[in-house]
Amino acid sequence: MMNRRRFLGAGLGAAVAAPLVGAYAQADEGRRVLTASDVHVKDYPTVEAVRWIGDAMARETGGRLTLRQYHSGQLGREAEAIDMARFGVIDITRVFSGALNNALPLTQALCLPYVFESVAHQRRVLDGDVGQAVLDSFGARDLVGLALYDSGARCFYNNKHPITKPADLHGMKMRVAASDIFIRLIRLLGANPTPMSLGETFSAMETHMIDGAENNMRSFHSSRHFEAAKYWSETRHSYAPDVLVMSRASFQSLQPADRERLVRLARESVPIMRAKWDASESEARKAVLEHGIQANEVDIPAFRKAAQPLLDAYHQQPQIEALYRRIRDLA
Repeated sequence: MMNRRRFLGAGLGAAVAAPLVGAYAQADEGRRVLTASDVHVKDYPTVEAVRWIGDAMARETGGRLTLRQYHSGQLGREAEAIDMARFGVIDITRVFSGALNNALPLTQALCLPYVFESVAHQRRVLDGDVGQAVLDSFGARDLVGLALYDSGARCFYNNKHPITKPADLHGMKMRVAASDIFIRLIRLLGANPTPMSLGETFSAMETHMIDGAENNMRSFHSSRHFEAAKYWSETRHSYAPDVLVMSRASFQSLQPADRERLVRLARESVPIMRAKWDASESEARKAVLEHGIQANEVDIPAFRKAAQPLLDAYHQQPQIEALYRRIRDLA
């Protein structure tokens, strides 16, 4: 297996020698191998969707264009993967939209608390002009937005007690993604935000460095966080999506027909990812409940009220406010 250090050494060398072709591009007989990374495990819906893209691409090009995947965080954390894609060391990566908020401001509109009412509402938005506007904005950071993958409702889980109202979070140390929106939200709810990678969270809960975290049910299960956190609370405070992005340099180095093919296949992978997501989320919920996780509903109006100051601050930003209104119109 290619480890991260060997990959980076090979990739950086390739980037110096041929910065427009990615770490593992092959020129022999016009063949090309694209690289893709994800921090999630091999059967996670986003990983399976990208695998489908690779299989379809190989089939349509007779093996001339193929995809090599590195899942389970083999190439490091999401922040590192974003930088590697920007500089063409890898070609494609799947990242959580919250990790892009600072670099790509339009993604903020998709991550605001309680901007989406449901999965169905979110999917209507991502499939429409709002989703396209967000994808188009990636060009400003040397990236190409290929697809938006929804990732369910984000909720709180912890190893201390059930959370039914914001006051139950007071004083708790909660892991969050490195996103200003999520950090500020946790503070407004009275908890202490602790930004860290997904891969560090399990041990942090086990050693009581943190008391809990927030994420979707599928990740709660696949990361085995349910073994360290007993309580799951249905706050559904965010439906922030995942994003499939590509190095702009790598994208532009493809033949025009292959660019069109890749964009088309990425969009066609969205319903495939969603079908796998819906099935696996249901299975994950069943599995953690059978393990003994205590799940509870919460006072959603109280959480909305506590989060309102954060929304008020973002309403002052014209671009974000415009997208926010378009999202709410589709509720």
